[in-house]
Amino acid sequence: MPSPSSAPSTSSRSSRKPLAIGAGVLVAALLLGFASYTATRPEAGPSDGSSSVADVSAEPQAGTYPELEKLARRDAKDPLAAGRADAPVVMVEYADFQCGFCGKFARDTEPRLMKKYVDAGVLRIEWRNFPIFGEASEAAARAAWAAGQQGRFWQFHAAAYAAGAKEKGFGPDRLTALAREAGVRDLDRFTRDLDSDAARRAVTKDQEEGYGLGATSTPSFLINGRPIAGAQPLQTFTEAIETAARTAKQGS
Repeated sequence: MPSPSSAPSTSSRSSRKPLAIGAGVLVAALLLGFASYTATRPEAGPSDGSSSVADVSAEPQAGTYPELEKLARRDAKDPLAAGRADAPVVMVEYADFQCGFCGKFARDTEPRLMKKYVDAGVLRIEWRNFPIFGEASEAAARAAWAAGQQGRFWQFHAAAYAAGAKEKGFGPDRLTALAREAGVRDLDRFTRDLDSDAARRAVTKDQEEGYGLGATSTPSFLINGRPIAGAQPLQTFTEAIETAARTAKQGS
C-alpha cells in the first residue's frame, strides 16, 4: 500500500482551506490523519494473511462533535449514499479505491452494517470519494461517481473492492469493465460522465472536505460527529452506531 506521501504535493495541499469548524474540534479531527496512517500503513509482519485488522488499526476517537455531525448531507437524491435521509445515525465514509484496508472494510464489515442497520432504517452511509494515491485513484473516484449517475454506485463499489480487483489496476479499459460488471447500462454515457467537469467537481468537493478535516489517509469515518480512523473491527462500528442511535432517540 502506498504511504501518504503518495498524496497530492505539499504545495497543492497547502492551498486547501480547513473547514470552518471550532479550533478544539479541528484538533480532534486532525487525529484522523495520524490514526488513519497507522491503520493503513504496510503491515510489518508476515504477509500470510494471519494479521487481523485490529492488529494494525488505531484506536477510534471517543469524542463526538456537533460541528462534525453537520457534515452529513442527508440528500435523499444522493446516489453515493445508502439508507434513509432521516435515519437517526449517519456514517460518513472517506475512502480510496486503491486503499487495501478500505477494501477490507467494504468486503468484511460494511455489508453487515448494511444488513443490520441500513436495512432497518437506523443507519445512513454517505460515501465521500477521497482519492489520495494518485491519478488511478482519481480516475476510480470519478468512475464511481459516473456509475452513480445511473444508479449503480454501490454495485461499482462492490466490484472495485472485490478481492483481487485493486491488483488489476484502474486504467480506462478496467474501469469500463467494472462498470459493465456493476450493471451500468449506458457505457458511452458512463465514459462521458467519468471525464466530465461535473465528476471532477464532485470528487474535488469530497477531497476538500476530507483534507479540511485533517485526514491524510484512508479509511476515515464520522458517525454522528464521532471520528473513527481505520478499518476497525465490526464491534467498534456497532458500538458507535448503537450509542449514536440511543443518543439520537433521547434527543428526539
